[in-house]
Amino acid sequence: MRTLFAFFLLLATSLNVFSQDNYDADLVPATLRNRANACIRNEETTIDMRSPDNVMMSVKKAITVFNENGEDEARLVVFYDKNISIKSIKGEVYNAVGKLTGKFTQNDFTDASAADGFSLFVDSRVKHYLPSVSQYPYTVVYNYEIRNKQNLLIPDWTPKPANDVSVEKSSYTFISKPTDQVRIKTQNYTGEPEVLTDEKQKKTIWKVSNVLAVRTEPYSPDPETYRTSIQIAPQEFYYYGHKGNYTNWQDLGKWIYDDLLTSRTALPPATVQMVKELVKDEKTDKDKARKIYQYLQEKTRYISVQIGIGGFQPIAASEVDRLGYGDCKALVNYMQGLLKAADIDSYYCVVEAGSEKKSLNPTYASMAQGNHIILCMPLKSDTTWLECTSQKIPFGFLSDFTDDRLVLACTAEGGKILHTPKLTTAENRQIRTANLTVESNGNISGKMNTVYSGAQYDNQESLIGKSVTEQHKLLKEAYNIDNIDFDAVVLAQKKDIDPKLTEEVNLSIRNYAPLNGDKMFLQLNAFNIKKSVPEIKNRTLPVYINRGYTDEDTIVYTLPDGVDTSLITAHDKAFKSAFGQYTCKTSINGNKLTYYRKFVLNDGTFPAAQYEEFSKFINDVNGADYLKLALSLKK
Repeated sequence: MRTLFAFFLLLATSLNVFSQDNYDADLVPATLRNRANACIRNEETTIDMRSPDNVMMSVKKAITVFNENGEDEARLVVFYDKNISIKSIKGEVYNAVGKLTGKFTQNDFTDASAADGFSLFVDSRVKHYLPSVSQYPYTVVYNYEIRNKQNLLIPDWTPKPANDVSVEKSSYTFISKPTDQVRIKTQNYTGEPEVLTDEKQKKTIWKVSNVLAVRTEPYSPDPETYRTSIQIAPQEFYYYGHKGNYTNWQDLGKWIYDDLLTSRTALPPATVQMVKELVKDEKTDKDKARKIYQYLQEKTRYISVQIGIGGFQPIAASEVDRLGYGDCKALVNYMQGLLKAADIDSYYCVVEAGSEKKSLNPTYASMAQGNHIILCMPLKSDTTWLECTSQKIPFGFLSDFTDDRLVLACTAEGGKILHTPKLTTAENRQIRTANLTVESNGNISGKMNTVYSGAQYDNQESLIGKSVTEQHKLLKEAYNIDNIDFDAVVLAQKKDIDPKLTEEVNLSIRNYAPLNGDKMFLQLNAFNIKKSVPEIKNRTLPVYINRGYTDEDTIVYTLPDGVDTSLITAHDKAFKSAFGQYTCKTSINGNKLTYYRKFVLNDGTFPAAQYEEFSKFINDVNGADYLKLALSLKK
């Protein structure tokens, strides 16, 4: 009898072992290994919205890492604060053949403040873990559960996180009461989700499988615009003790204005009176606003303050007035209060900031969109926008951090979708003139003047205020030319709505025009070579050029006496496409050789089929930019 019992016990144990997931890396199909540095073997995410203040998220995720380039996919990062609690975390690590080699728990995670390096107050923390494994491939399995005491922000689902990651299986389950009203934004999901409903709950399940890794295609749109994703926004929400209801941007903007802003704008009477005195001699509202903005820049500095209502509510304007610092929310709110003291209306605006232009979705409102706050003044003569976190940015200039995108203006009447001004191809200019002397040994030296405007002003503005040593270091990195040295650097700003930065430098470059026998080789385009782009067949994604610009270079080379200028011929080129245009010209007058170059790149989104035309255009520019003259030396 004991033997029979032992047999059944062994059989049950064996069945249990074989019923577990097998993480042998060789079981990953070849199609999922192609172009993949990691493969998500299985991911199951469940969001259970039991009530507005009790949302449970449970995740089981198994990732096979094929090589060191896929290492980041094995890292787990979990944020928590007083509203987000980690109920449990555990996991296992398996070797290449799927043998268990280690286990870990929450105690093995690194726990740190979520401070970003410039935040003054941050009440959130982060746990993160990366297995210490040097043998590839390996598999890490995470199981964790998180409780969220709010439902304003529901975790979304993007089953494929990167181009070099494949997905064997992934699912996302959202559970709510049958009567709960939610808005769901589905992107690039084929088919319909599975919906299971009874009297207690409604369960919606999305699944994908066998999603291949793909090559990265240069000049592609933001991945958020084409990857599969599910986003959910409940109509009734609870957040840090605040309740609300919204179905669109107008409702959400109204809630932000009423619940988060109106109680925070009051200024001390003395400050209100100071503002009135400050602007009493100004004739127009715009001139008054400019004077107040200058006061803001001189008085305050930016420090992130991520506390309070989940980082969404600004600290009171009176506190900023007293302390002299604040984050983007607080400084915009403070500027609003200062403007109000001068009877100037303004809008607190939520924007998704970054050098890559990203708009709020006009048809799908959610608090998850937007990461920065700017200010809009709807003046009678023209609408003026202000970036309130910089002490150096000109009045009325937004920069490429927030230009040309849809934003949410929070007003007493409700939210309004507005569009920030665009920095155009014609405005984003770099105009350069240089007079350089070529010495008989191949060294060159001289003076160069470059004027930057629009988005190209942004690229150089960081040089202002730096030490001479730091400026020289940054310029060497920017020009990236062997043996270049700067003897003097003078920077001048024109700070207005159309700002310009002028860079005057004295420079020298050793061995720039090398000698070989009776020839001197001079590359005419010294400072502005356009990089080539790869030629890709069977392009799948549109061609996206985030920002257009215009460059003009005029370089006058004074040649040494030993050069036979009579043998120099013109080398002119010009070509044009939907993506822009290019011109270069050379001319000789006595011993002065003039090189002129103009390059215009247009922004926009173009069909994938035009990538071949785009790569040819850019590579033709690159080839023309490397034009090198073989100058004959007189015997």
